[in-house]
Amino acid sequence: MCGIFGYCNYLKDKDRKEILEILCNGLARQEYRGYDSAGLCIDGDKPRDIVYFKEVGKVAGLRKRIAESSIDTKKSFVSQVSIAHTRWATHGPPSTINCHPIRSDVTSEFIVVHNGIVTNNAALRQVLQNRGYRFESETDTEAVAILLKYVYDSQPDKRITFTALVKTVLKELEGSFAFVFKSIHFPNEIVTARRGSPLLIGVKTDKKLKVDFVDVEFAGPEADSKTIENLEPTSPTARLAPPSSGPKMSRRQSRNFMSEDGMPQPIEFFIASDASAIVEHTKRVLYLEDDDIAHISEGQLHIHRLRRDEPGQAGTPATRSIETLEIEIAAIMKGKFDHFMQKEIYEQPESVVNTMRGRVNFDDHRITLGGLRSYLHIMRRGRRIVFCACGTSYHSALATRAIFEELTEIPVSVELASDFLDRKTPIFRDDVCVFVSQSGETADTILALRYCLERGALCVGVVNTVGSTISRETHCGIHINAGPEVGVASTKAYTSQYIALMLMALQLSEDRISFMERRNAIIDGLRALPAQIKSVLDLDSSLRSLATGVLANSRSLLLMGRGYQHATCLEGALKIKEISYMHSEGILAGELKHGPLALIDENMPVIIVMTQDSLYPKVQSAFAQITARKAQPIVICNEGDKGIKEGVKTIRLPKTVDVLQGLLNIIPLQLLSYHLAIKNGFDVDFPRNLAKSVTTELVCMVEGRSIACIAPLRSHHGRFPKITVHGYSTDMVW
Repeated sequence: MCGIFGYCNYLKDKDRKEILEILCNGLARQEYRGYDSAGLCIDGDKPRDIVYFKEVGKVAGLRKRIAESSIDTKKSFVSQVSIAHTRWATHGPPSTINCHPIRSDVTSEFIVVHNGIVTNNAALRQVLQNRGYRFESETDTEAVAILLKYVYDSQPDKRITFTALVKTVLKELEGSFAFVFKSIHFPNEIVTARRGSPLLIGVKTDKKLKVDFVDVEFAGPEADSKTIENLEPTSPTARLAPPSSGPKMSRRQSRNFMSEDGMPQPIEFFIASDASAIVEHTKRVLYLEDDDIAHISEGQLHIHRLRRDEPGQAGTPATRSIETLEIEIAAIMKGKFDHFMQKEIYEQPESVVNTMRGRVNFDDHRITLGGLRSYLHIMRRGRRIVFCACGTSYHSALATRAIFEELTEIPVSVELASDFLDRKTPIFRDDVCVFVSQSGETADTILALRYCLERGALCVGVVNTVGSTISRETHCGIHINAGPEVGVASTKAYTSQYIALMLMALQLSEDRISFMERRNAIIDGLRALPAQIKSVLDLDSSLRSLATGVLANSRSLLLMGRGYQHATCLEGALKIKEISYMHSEGILAGELKHGPLALIDENMPVIIVMTQDSLYPKVQSAFAQITARKAQPIVICNEGDKGIKEGVKTIRLPKTVDVLQGLLNIIPLQLLSYHLAIKNGFDVDFPRNLAKSVTTELVCMVEGRSIACIAPLRSHHGRFPKITVHGYSTDMVW
């Protein structure tokens, strides 16, 4: 959830002002990932001197602190290493002490930035304190920094390498993480590592690179005897984006990034949690995989593996391809919009077109999903389809469940990833498990994916981020191509995931003649969809009036719908909760008499989705029940619907095929949540307590303080792990 950024230059003259600007811009691009504090460290004026800048709050505050300092910004460096970080607090409240980068001691022998959680940090802290080491922060990361110093201090006569030192420390850690390490003992060197949290490296050179891959250095004596053929990817079919097999160059050449004339060249490396932080500098990036350790020194990039011959690692390719980013810098800027969330809402006509581009032939009514082509016959023979997701992604799966069941006649279940793991859900070899995630890095969804892989199910990924963990570890899948999301609210992700899942259902049913008319009607509806979304966006001013007038002073809101629109209500309620901090609840209209009706009176605001489909008469019945109890609902209905009485507040939308209507119905709810938040003075791009890429499982909070970080409950012999609370271990499960 935190944002990592690192910058290295070799034989490339940069002054300190430019270095600081690169670091601050890199943090600002990732501010949506963590935004309660920000910090960075750079080389000082003297050898072994490190300068820190840390600030609670946003990156703008960090910029101000740098501007107010007396540091010499004109000093230049031919080669240097700097690291930076935006924090989303888990261990310890936001403060300059808890802000990253975290140092091992007052002389900054080792410095670390970290995304994720080290679940055994309390035990490490106790061991290190017993050995006389002092801690100055409450973070789990400090245990890692001090452990580096401890290992280094314990071998004074050995010339241990930076990589070997980091590898020794990582083997002692439990949890999920991405690290970047810097040390005064290894000047101008940087080591990165990841396990469960995203990390990528951008490469920028003046001349064209001679190779477009980096080989992996395996541990063990047999590493040197590996032939070039053995170093090529062995199983590219298991990945959404298989690495391109580069030319058979020597291993040394792949590390040096030499120019065409064979000479070392000036080079810059950018390390980040998200591609949006790198794209303004270079589009050439390399994605690290779990248990990769990357070492950068003197213009060379080495990649090592933390472990060797692990179960499930047989398919890990022995090279890492340098890929080209498809996004443009303009896509991650606000442009003419006031907020990123507003920009994402208004980008939905383009994002749904991008999801369909190259995949839908509207004239022939044909769907082509290249990522699924080789697996369609397996999916059609599946016993059942299991969707697994969290949050907004869960709602998109729920919204399309009915059309999957209708067109494929295969039983479909939709699971919340965390509950799926808690129940140890039975999974069989002939199940098709679909994992939906915008970032492709959601921790619960990744753990569910690995659970299903172990049981032999076909695993399909539906993600937006190319190179993400889910995209690499699934057998096949679909990239939704929604473009970069730089706000926390997943607005266009919902609509693009909805479209991608719809296309999957349509392709799975293409061999069913009896469904041809239904399929053709849906595809025709998809063609008209972008123009209809634009017409819904034209209602923005009236929705602003509704938010600032009728709903402005409400403390709670009920949204109800039925059938396809149940998911619309759940997603709309989620957006209103997370952006405007107003309590809202999505209700299945058919369940009114089973409890929710007790809440209805003249003071309870209600939004009811009553668009015209096969369940329209049943929703009319729910409308009658709530109006009989003096409710004054806002009705989302279709244009030209004459069945609604005069005087009822309505939001009238274009009519489309029933299964696509939810794509239009959700947009007014997104706009309402946006305007409610603006009216109440909240920052829609940085809502409290939320982060985009959720890479931890659970943090217990009491009075705003993190008291315990609980690892996934998957210990040996079926027993629950001990939970450490402020240094005290307990077997009690809360």
